Amino acid sequence: MKRRGLKRVSACAAFFVTIATLFCGGVLADDIASLAARKFLNKEPVVETDPAMSMEQALAARERFLQIAAKGLGKVAGYKAGLTNPAAQKAFGVSHPVRGTLFDAMLLKSGATVPADFGTRSFSEGDFAVRVGDERINSAKTPDEALRYIDAVIPCIELADLVYDKKVKLTAAAITVINVGARFFVLGEPLNVEPSPEWRARLKGFTVKLYDEKNDLLAEGKGENLLGDPLNVVLWIRDSLAAEGKQLKKGDILSLGSVTKIIPSKAGSAIRATYTGLDPKGPVDVRVQFR
Repeated sequence: MKRRGLKRVSACAAFFVTIATLFCGGVLADDIASLAARKFLNKEPVVETDPAMSMEQALAARERFLQIAAKGLGKVAGYKAGLTNPAAQKAFGVSHPVRGTLFDAMLLKSGATVPADFGTRSFSEGDFAVRVGDERINSAKTPDEALRYIDAVIPCIELADLVYDKKVKLTAAAITVINVGARFFVLGEPLNVEPSPEWRARLKGFTVKLYDEKNDLLAEGKGENLLGDPLNVVLWIRDSLAAEGKQLKKGDILSLGSVTKIIPSKAGSAIRATYTGLDPKGPVDVRVQFR
């Protein structure tokens, strides 16, 4: 009888912990996520949020958001990290990145033409991605070891959506709920990688410059902007998945975050991202046109 009583108490405790996790600021996080997902699909500004929402609540809400917003986007293609530089983390009051999920339909080829209003609040940014080549990356202990299990780097432009109304104060939790604003990624040609000192230096030292259709410079940044070393972001993504009982798979595309500042998307404009110092053969371009 005592054991049965203990089991009932434990079950009740688990139930109330779950409710406490999902309940924030008088509104269920599940409701916030559902509303955000429907507005995301309709490209309507999201105003429903809770400034006091914890990251634990946000992670649960993100899963609900994806159940609705990711329908029709195909299979999971990989993951993205946001807030991968100290300045962004300081602005959002956290000491760690945040993670979203990529789907097949989000991935576009360089030269793609997309609507300027592809999202609710549409922006472009110089991004950088890698491709997992071996699932042994899940047990890598150092950046050097992680590099052995990456088979390609991919220059790319992220087409991000801030989703929320301009009046909403963004937090790391709010960004997490909306899948870190993932809409589209315009991918350049993959560059084969080798686990060598030369590639280690390239990953931290490459430069990205964004130009408009008039060839005017819009923004620039370096690989070291990504947690000091892009491979540190790879390991963070791996660890954040492991904390949820998940693993990286061969072929996963990992977007490692913003290398440049964000640029508002405008109809009739174009963005060219030029990567220098990444490919020993010379600069590499990625392009997108907005209609």
